[in-house]
Amino acid sequence: MKAEIEDTYAEAFEGLYCRIIVTADDEDTLRRAAEDATATPSIVIGRTEGGIEKWLSPKQTPDRRKGVVLQFWGGIDQKKPLQDSVKKLEVEMSYRIRQDILVKPFTAVFDDLPNPDGKIDAMDRIGHCGDGFEWVEKRYGRDMVTVPIMVPDFQIEHYLGYASGVMGANFWYMCKTKEVVMEAGRKALEAISKIEGVITPFGICSAGSKPETKFPWIGPTTNHPYCPTLKERLGKESKVPDGVNYIPEIVINGVSMDRVKDAMRVGIESVQNVAGVVKISAGNYGGKLGKYKIYLRELFL
Repeated sequence: MKAEIEDTYAEAFEGLYCRIIVTADDEDTLRRAAEDATATPSIVIGRTEGGIEKWLSPKQTPDRRKGVVLQFWGGIDQKKPLQDSVKKLEVEMSYRIRQDILVKPFTAVFDDLPNPDGKIDAMDRIGHCGDGFEWVEKRYGRDMVTVPIMVPDFQIEHYLGYASGVMGANFWYMCKTKEVVMEAGRKALEAISKIEGVITPFGICSAGSKPETKFPWIGPTTNHPYCPTLKERLGKESKVPDGVNYIPEIVINGVSMDRVKDAMRVGIESVQNVAGVVKISAGNYGGKLGKYKIYLRELFL
């Protein structure tokens, strides 16, 4: 029996993203670079987040080595000029590339964003790690910045494109048991990974949050009406359905609304028939979080 899809919507918002290819000599180094660089999703605390979009064969990369497509995302501050948000994404992304990719042996970074809204100069905050000894050369048909390092040498494409997309789309799958949390979640992530242009920055997220908080200086806090262990304590304020003991969340960022909706649809379909999934819902906050409303049932019309 299929789990019920609640008549509700997921709230999402606009963000900025860069899309890059990372390559390396061996699979272990590549995986570590990809996972390290995209760890710690931090949009909710005013920073950035990233994710792995897909893995590439040597035939699919500029330097004919194994590769991976990563996305890095930053928020847009509507109260400031757009370039302020671009600059913040540039700074935050540079930390991830410098500390998680550049330091891994024999890695390289290439732009992978066709038709960008604009471009970020990688020389300013990554190339200059060469302390003035860096240089630009034409390689693989691209302008590459070479950064001399002790295990020679790191290369990154001179300009990295950025564009706007959709962040924070989500769905919840309400479960009876902890085993179902992982079984259904893995099925959802596998299905979503086949959709071009999207990432799931949290993987299976166990801690959905809400905008309102008693402690604003730490950022968003737990979405208490949906915490199963608080059901008895909250009484009528609790929104946890009977028979539900776990409410995991899948968060999706994507290059367009169409891609995000495709990802939500296949993700929901993949968990609906898993025994022990009771209900499908989503996080929304009355328009306080973002301008986009993605109605769950309309995904299947």
